[in-house]
Amino acid sequence: MQLERAIDDFVSYLLAERGYSPHTIRAYRSDLAGLAAFAAERQIVDTDSVTLETYRDWLWLASQQGRSKATLARRSATAKSFSAWLRRSEGAPVDAARRLRAPKPDRSLPRVLSRDAMTSVLDGLSLRTAEGDPVALRDLAIVELLYASALRVSELVGVDNGDLDLDRRTLRVLGKGSKERVVPFGAPAHLAVVDYLQRGRPALVARAADPSTVTATFLGSRGGRLGTRSVYELVSRLLLDVPGSGPDGPHAFRHTAATHLLDGGADLRAVQEMLGHASLGTTQIYTHVTTERLRETYRLAHPRA
Repeated sequence: MQLERAIDDFVSYLLAERGYSPHTIRAYRSDLAGLAAFAAERQIVDTDSVTLETYRDWLWLASQQGRSKATLARRSATAKSFSAWLRRSEGAPVDAARRLRAPKPDRSLPRVLSRDAMTSVLDGLSLRTAEGDPVALRDLAIVELLYASALRVSELVGVDNGDLDLDRRTLRVLGKGSKERVVPFGAPAHLAVVDYLQRGRPALVARAADPSTVTATFLGSRGGRLGTRSVYELVSRLLLDVPGSGPDGPHAFRHTAATHLLDGGADLRAVQEMLGHASLGTTQIYTHVTTERLRETYRLAHPRA
């Protein structure tokens, strides 16, 4: 089979049967497009000609180009998934990438805002809603929910009005792998969401080409479903002047929520369920965050630290 055709079929399989997010699909396609270009330069155009050495040389070239360990690890995982799929679904003679290895990515601690910083961000957003601007009302509801429920940005923008249970203060979301879960949110988030639904969203719905078809909870300025890029831009602006290093996207609020839950005594498995992590090991990164914060507090406060 031609390599490029096999890549298209594999991406279609990931989309239709594995239920991966558009972001994940783009990452797979980008990695495999790079592999195909690398192979074509060496006159390799069919899948049977792609060997373990091909994959190894591809990763080696990326390392020589200065790619990070995280990028190499992701490309290795992509190659292994693709190769296993070829063997399983397309009858390839061998799983060429089965023994492929890549350096383990460096695991840096996520960015976490202090409680005071989080309160300052939310207070600033609240002040902007005083005039009833629909976008300001929406932005406050978005950040309140991101922090209250530790949502992924893709989960947030995928919310429809029918997913909200305002009486129980819960939200049904579709997470990674199309796994559905119900998450709670608190009183401040409830107030912000209700205010947005009553005063903000109707104004945005009215801007849609066909308001009767609008089901999304969070809408853009033209009345369509809000995109992830818009949320990234919003959060990036909010965190611009907030002390701290690390990524400035919506995941910072998810990290912050998880850490504050553990700081407050929440059970690790309960936090795992709320975050929608398949593995407890993924959730345990936040225990490292709380440990590092404790060490820093001890260093600054204890007279014999």
